[in-house]
Amino acid sequence: MEQVRRVNGWKFTWDEDNEMYECRGAIYYDDEHDEIPEPALWEAALQLEQQLKDEGYVAEAQHSEKGWVEVMLL
Repeated sequence: MEQVRRVNGWKFTWDEDNEMYECRGAIYYDDEHDEIPEPALWEAALQLEQQLKDEGYVAEAQHSEKGWVEVMLL
């Protein structure tokens, strides 16, 4: 896997141990005050997910706390 992928100015770094690309942005909150990723970063994660699918991988974009997004290879 490529160690770094850039999508719309966001730098996604490959985490070999967890088989995923990850990137961190600002922390946003939804109406229920749950943490969500920065909208532009989330859009980039969805684009990376599609790029990986187009390359033949099974991939899924997810987000966790503190502004992190992950694009997992399944």
